[in-house]
Amino acid sequence: MRTLLIAQAVIAIFLTLSILLQNRGSGLGSTFGGDMGGYYTKRGMEKFLLYATVLLACVFFVLAIINVKLALPV
Repeated sequence: MRTLLIAQAVIAIFLTLSILLQNRGSGLGSTFGGDMGGYYTKRGMEKFLLYATVLLACVFFVLAIINVKLALPV
């Protein structure tokens, strides 16, 4: 039980870092005179961070469910 809580805390830290490392404000870039092309693809590190964020969020969610199931009395 304690191991799951520690794992969840570590995943939460990595999830926070992956979110903070992503390009901030890219959705509003075209509104304030940014790229007017309208379409742009994620490449390299941006793509890796996107997939890492999704994976870490899913793992965090699964660990949270497991922690709740183990904490409930039978």
